[in-house]
Amino acid sequence: MGGVGGVYLPVRVMADFTQITPSNFLQNATMVTIVLAFVGYMMTFLSARMLARRRDKLKLVNRRLNQFYGPLYVASKAGNIAYRSLLAKQGKTKCHPIRDEELEEWVLWMRTIFMPLNDIRERIIIERAHLVIEEEMPQCLLEFVTHVVGYKALLRKWADGNFKERRSMIGWPPEFDGYVERSYTRLKAEQMGLLHSAPWRLWHRVRKGRKGRKKKG
Repeated sequence: MGGVGGVYLPVRVMADFTQITPSNFLQNATMVTIVLAFVGYMMTFLSARMLARRRDKLKLVNRRLNQFYGPLYVASKAGNIAYRSLLAKQGKTKCHPIRDEELEEWVLWMRTIFMPLNDIRERIIIERAHLVIEEEMPQCLLEFVTHVVGYKALLRKWADGNFKERRSMIGWPPEFDGYVERSYTRLKAEQMGLLHSAPWRLWHRVRKGRKGRKKKG
């Protein structure tokens, strides 16, 4: 047994103290520094990778909202409001049957309100189909396009003075409005979740700080 300041320590512990030399201490400190630097690098790398994925995901969500589901939702809401207004004016709960005394007004609304909104939605679906959320085109969107095509043929007959047919032979897809609203709501919630997440706010603050320093420089 050996004593240090009146306290006896095992010989083995004393031997361990004697093995700590300045050279060993520097080597250990260097290793700790390297390990900490590597851990810091990996954390930075993983954090940057996670933020890049979130940024790409947010970009896609924004494109789907701005170029597909947003315009589709607004046009559909406007169409539904207009349709209900016409029915209320005529004192009906559904357009069919279209009576002779209602035909002139029905044709006017179809030409000036309903078909322009249909054309907007048809163009969105056809030209921006790559932004659809699902892997395959939803059936209700395909049915909507064929519904609009049916009305285009009908309007051509009306232009030639043939009013025997008053509605498209291809009916309105009942799932269309619900699908558009659900998809729009889902994407808005996803957008808000990405924008207000802690990592995204941190990245945004860092980015703004860098821009501020560049302007000052």
